[in-house]
Amino acid sequence: MFEKVLIANRGEIALRIQRACRELGLKTVAIHSEADAEARYVRLADESLCIGPAAPGLSYLNRSAILLAAEVTGAQAVHPGYGFLSENADFAAQVEAAGMSFIGPRPESIRIMGDKVAAKRAMREAGVPCVPGPDGGLPDDPASILAIADEIGFPVIVKAAGGGGGRGMRVVKAAGDLLDAVNVTREEARRAFGKPELYIEKFLEHPRHVEIQVLCDTHGNALWLGSRDCSLQRRHQKLLEEAPAPGIDRDLIRRVGERCVEACRQIGYRGAGTFEFLFEDGQFYFIEMNTRLQVEHPVTEMTSGIDIVREQLRIAQGHALTITQEDIRVQGHSLECRINAEDPFTFLPSPGQVSHWEIPGGNGVRVDSHLSAGAQVPPYYDSLIAKIITHGASRDEALSRMRVALAEMRVEGIRTNVALHRSILDDDGFRAGGVDIHHLERWLAAGRTA
Repeated sequence: MFEKVLIANRGEIALRIQRACRELGLKTVAIHSEADAEARYVRLADESLCIGPAAPGLSYLNRSAILLAAEVTGAQAVHPGYGFLSENADFAAQVEAAGMSFIGPRPESIRIMGDKVAAKRAMREAGVPCVPGPDGGLPDDPASILAIADEIGFPVIVKAAGGGGGRGMRVVKAAGDLLDAVNVTREEARRAFGKPELYIEKFLEHPRHVEIQVLCDTHGNALWLGSRDCSLQRRHQKLLEEAPAPGIDRDLIRRVGERCVEACRQIGYRGAGTFEFLFEDGQFYFIEMNTRLQVEHPVTEMTSGIDIVREQLRIAQGHALTITQEDIRVQGHSLECRINAEDPFTFLPSPGQVSHWEIPGGNGVRVDSHLSAGAQVPPYYDSLIAKIITHGASRDEALSRMRVALAEMRVEGIRTNVALHRSILDDDGFRAGGVDIHHLERWLAAGRTA
C-alpha cells in the first residue's frame, strides 16, 4: 500500500493522474522542469519539485533526478504516465529497487514487450495472430536475408526490434532494394535505440490500426475492455481515435480479446496495457504491445465505464479487480480529437502564450487539458495541449457532439489543429468508418482541408 505518488510526467496526463490520485485519497508530488514551473498541475499538487532545465534529457528523462525527488519527498510510488520513461524497464527496476511501487508492469514484462522480436514470439505462443514473418531477428548474411524476404513475399517491412513511435522501419517493395534498406535501418536502430537488431515481416498495404485495451491485477485476473480504432494517422502519429472500432464483427473482436488476456496471463502481466494490431481483409495481425497508459485511453473509459487510471493505482496497491469480464459491456461510441499546438495545415509547432481559452462542454463531452488562459506552451515538448472526447449512444451521435464541441473550442495566442479536425469530420470516407492507416495522408495530399 502507498499514500503518496510521484507523477513522473507533465502536461495533460500529469493532471489526469493527479485527479485519479485525489479521488483515491492519495497525496501527489509533481516534478517539473524550469519551463513548466507555472503549470496548473504543479500548482494543484500537494508537493512539487523542480528537477532540471527545460531539455527533457536533463529533466523528465533524468532518472537520477526523478528518483532523488521521490526520496526527498517521501513518495512511495511512481506513475510514469505515457512517453518519457513510461516503457523504460531499467527505470521501472530502479523504482522498485528503491523500495517504491512502479505503477505499471513488472520490469521483465516491459523488456519482453519492448523487444518486438521477443514480443512477437510470446504472442505466437499465446495464440495471438501475428503478421507473417519469422519470430527471430534478421541474420547478418545477405543471402539468408534475401531468402527470408522471398519466402514472406514482397512487399516487406524491415523494423528495429527496439523501435517505436514510427521510427526504425522501412518498406521494401523489391528484392533489389532490400539489402540497402537493411543496412540503413540497422544503423538507424543502433543510433536511436542502442541496439541494431532488426526483424522483417509482410507489409500490409491497406490495413486499419485497431487496439485492444487490457487490465490485469496481481491475483490472476485479466480483462479486455473493448477495441479502439486509431487509423487516422500522419507520419505514424495518431490524430483521432474512436471506440469501438467500427464495422468489425463483435465475435471476432471477442476472440482476439480473449487471446490477448491469455497472453497476459502467460507472461504474468500487471496493470494496464494495449495490444496493437493491423486489421486487413477480416484478419487481425499483432504488431506490438504498449506497456503503459495510452493517450487515447479516454475513449475506452467512456465506452466501458471503467476509470483505467484509477484501476492502475489500485492494482499497484495490490487490490484485486472488482469486476469480471461478464460485467464489461461496450456502451455507445466515443471519439477523441488530439488538439495540438501547431498550424492545422503545415503542422509547424506553435508554442507561445495562450491569450484566450474556451473549452466546450455539454452532454457527452469531456476535455482533458492542463491549459488555461495565460498559460505558456513551451517549445521543448510534444505539441499535445488537449484532448476533446465525446460519447454518444451511436457513432453518429458521438460525431454530432464532436462537431459541436470543435465549433465551441476557442484558443488564441497560439495556433491549433482544431480546423483540421473540423475538416476531417466532414470527410465522406471517415464518416463512413473503417478507413485505413494511409487515408489521412492521401486526404491531405489531395488538398481536402478547408
